[in-house]
Amino acid sequence: MSSHAPEEARVIPLRPRPVPAEPTDPAVPAEPVPKEPLWRDVVGDVLRRERLAQERTLKDVADAARISMPYLSELERGRKEASSEVLAAAAHALGLGLADLLALAHSRLVRPARPLRSRTAPRSTEVQSRFGGVRLAA
Repeated sequence: MSSHAPEEARVIPLRPRPVPAEPTDPAVPAEPVPKEPLWRDVVGDVLRRERLAQERTLKDVADAARISMPYLSELERGRKEASSEVLAAAAHALGLGLADLLALAHSRLVRPARPLRSRTAPRSTEVQSRFGGVRLAA
């Protein structure tokens, strides 16, 4: 008889779980942690806004991109993860390059710099990583 426990599936969350901040006053509810947007939602929003700004229909853009109209609709709603080839085709159908589409999506993701948690500023010889660690700058 084996003494090992049965193997369990290891679940890796797609989004990090927010760490609840300890409220300073129990009477005041903690401020909710905003969720990071998914890339497919941001890109879909950019595609839809650009299409609507040009006053074009889904059918028109889908035909120009040589993709199906339902698929383009799902891309715009953030329901599908598109390949780079499909994104390039949709961008070109809208008169954009792939780099233009990605730059527009990037600008929607960038927010004014604000600290994730209250910390002291790193010394000039240190660089604070995105994941909270501090490493020496080269």
